[in-house]
Amino acid sequence: MDRVDRCDPPSEYASDTGPGARVRTRDVLAGDVIVTDFRTTTRLAVPRSLDRDDTLRLHVVRRGAWTLRYGREDVTLGAGHMMVRRPTGLTGFEMVPFTSGATIGLSAETIGRTVAEPIVGDVTRPEMRLLLAHASMLQDTIDHLTASGVDAARNALVELVRGVVYSYVDGDEPALVPALVRAARELADRRLTDPELTAGLLARELHVSIRTLSRAFAVTAEPAGAYIRRRRLEEARRALAAGRTVSEVATRWQFADTSHFIRTFRKRYNRTPTDYLRSIRPRRP
Repeated sequence: MDRVDRCDPPSEYASDTGPGARVRTRDVLAGDVIVTDFRTTTRLAVPRSLDRDDTLRLHVVRRGAWTLRYGREDVTLGAGHMMVRRPTGLTGFEMVPFTSGATIGLSAETIGRTVAEPIVGDVTRPEMRLLLAHASMLQDTIDHLTASGVDAARNALVELVRGVVYSYVDGDEPALVPALVRAARELADRRLTDPELTAGLLARELHVSIRTLSRAFAVTAEPAGAYIRRRRLEEARRALAAGRTVSEVATRWQFADTSHFIRTFRKRYNRTPTDYLRSIRPRRP
């Protein structure tokens, strides 16, 4: 296993860059699979490809735009989009300033059957949510994994890439449970103010059964519904500290009414919202 963090000037092949420009990359190697996170502070233009192998590459853009040039064909990926394609024929690429994203590289043979490429899509696809959650988790934990742990993480990563390629993920696969939980939590965090947010909605968005999702969360000892309630309370407390009124907070974070919010807050933090606000206000001399 290996992880390499770099913050370097653009490569010698980059053009149109200013002094002090930096390209930050972070590589994680799990067996024969490599995951790279990147971001650039400047426009980056590479007139020729440095990759000429026959690996399969999954490109993800989180912010900005990335244009890959295949001979006379330009493929531009905007924020929130992805593409699976071999680097064969890649003659260069360009990124606008402050572009960030990731690539996952692995042998095409590892995926199995013939891959009909390129595959271009949205990162909000259920299969992509699970894959990106697992890749992020791998970045966070690689230094602490045993050799067998790295192997398991690598195998799960390959299975999730297969899911993206063939639009199917087996949610009952034990190795994918951590990725499923992380993807569900990330999705919940983005929709905490949504009145429709429930464990059932998370299951539907991730294309798994509610039973599968419940089993996955059982490993964490915090059911999906409990996670949603806890996160809403945490955000509500932050909003109170930022100056929002109790009624505003109760409405925004989907509590039935002010009384319900006060009861739930007191049960969680052993004090009412008013007591909490009093405790964080600076005391007058």
